[in-house]
Amino acid sequence: MTEPRPAVAMRGIAKRFGRVQANRDVTLCVAAGSVHGIVGENGAGKSTLMSILYGLYQADAGTIEIEGRPARIASSREAIALGIGMVHQHFMLVDTLSALDNVMLGAEPQWRLGPARAQVRTALQALMRDTGLGIELDAPVAQLPVGERQRLEILKALYRGARILILDEPTAVLTPQETEALFATLRGLRARGTTVLLITHKLKEILALCDAVTVMRSGTVVLDCPIGQTGLDALAEAMVGRRVELGRSDAAATPGEVLLRAEGLACTDALGVARLHPLSLALRAGEIVGIAGVAGNGQSELLDLLAGLGAPAQGRLELGGQAFGPGRWLDPARARELGLAHVPEDRHRRGLVLPFAAWESAVLGYQGRPRYSRRGWPGWLRPRRMREDCAAMMARYDVRPRNPLLRSGLFSGGNQQKLVLAREAAQSPRVLLVGQPTRGVDIGAIEFIHGRLRALRDAGSAVLVVSSELDEILALADRVLVMNAGRIAGELPIAQCTEAALGRLMGGAQR
Repeated sequence: MTEPRPAVAMRGIAKRFGRVQANRDVTLCVAAGSVHGIVGENGAGKSTLMSILYGLYQADAGTIEIEGRPARIASSREAIALGIGMVHQHFMLVDTLSALDNVMLGAEPQWRLGPARAQVRTALQALMRDTGLGIELDAPVAQLPVGERQRLEILKALYRGARILILDEPTAVLTPQETEALFATLRGLRARGTTVLLITHKLKEILALCDAVTVMRSGTVVLDCPIGQTGLDALAEAMVGRRVELGRSDAAATPGEVLLRAEGLACTDALGVARLHPLSLALRAGEIVGIAGVAGNGQSELLDLLAGLGAPAQGRLELGGQAFGPGRWLDPARARELGLAHVPEDRHRRGLVLPFAAWESAVLGYQGRPRYSRRGWPGWLRPRRMREDCAAMMARYDVRPRNPLLRSGLFSGGNQQKLVLAREAAQSPRVLLVGQPTRGVDIGAIEFIHGRLRALRDAGSAVLVVSSELDEILALADRVLVMNAGRIAGELPIAQCTEAALGRLMGGAQR
């Protein structure tokens, strides 16, 4: 009996960017109607390989076959014509357009917009019935939750005839509930014969969903097997090239003095809807406090208030011996002067300026300090010293490639995250606020970032970690606050924390 032909066969693929060999003699075969996982560290070459398959890059060497036929894919338009669709980690949507218009954009069935919209609507309604991917077609994308935006991206690819679907870090910004809904969708697509290539750092997701897995390291394939022939530890070791430890450290925290105290913080959004109800918390020296909760329950608003990026409707904040209220609230510059550093949840929108060189991003917010400026900001800057410090940060935090001149947007997500953390930690802050510290980050970088956060705690800093990953909260925190509907639903010492206990509080049970 002959083997069925693969949906995708890439053989001997090589791709170089200057001195960096991103792919080296890579062979990948993906069975039709399967979910195939592709994993590896940040910079391992996964996204480059998939970008070649989607026509965003052209390989320097190697061949591609799609459903048994040789293919030369010179553009994404050619990839789409071959039945290949790609959902990028950062969605390619126009916020001001409706969901319907986003699907139609660039694929209008005729020049008259009214009849074209009606035709596309009919096709999308049929697709939504068949796949279960329900969205509000007339809503502006800016008003859609993250999970619906992702469903829209998948619908957009399917509308264009995708039989092979590439998903790049699809769960990086999803809640656990949204992740499970996505998995149900992908299982349904697989049952309909769609082939799915899943790029992710989350090994548990690979084991739960995929039929086979390919592991890449340093631009080459180091493991390729059916999912039943591997496990979590084997995948982690293949990715990193050594054993990875992600559990709790043995060292116990020894909390000291209160370094930040917030009392009765409350705020509303632009529409007057309460986002935070009066809540209070204290952060102590030598302690990591974790905030758990489903995204959208006030965690982001709390981080913004504590970092000085927004002012509350009511409440009080004490930091560095100073008190702040709604009429005279903390601002980011003053926060830095008082020893508070902030690693934002969204590194692209708030942590980096993507067109800037790495050395410029490595001093953002600190460029006015005497080390970098002769007369304050704006003044005479010292770019040479900035570049030297950036190189030192890159070496200490293992940012790859170690090139301070490289544009910030060209680093992989994990290396961007390490650069932001390196910048903030370099100031030896008394208080460090960290939002989603390992979102979109590979398992080796997770281990590294966790180690750095513990080192700051052990040096006497107060660290606040907001994470949607319960595993991360359980691995890092000494004390856990759970948020639900803009309130603190409960507080637990880590010794009393289990996924079940935290899950009950996340669901709204009070303690």
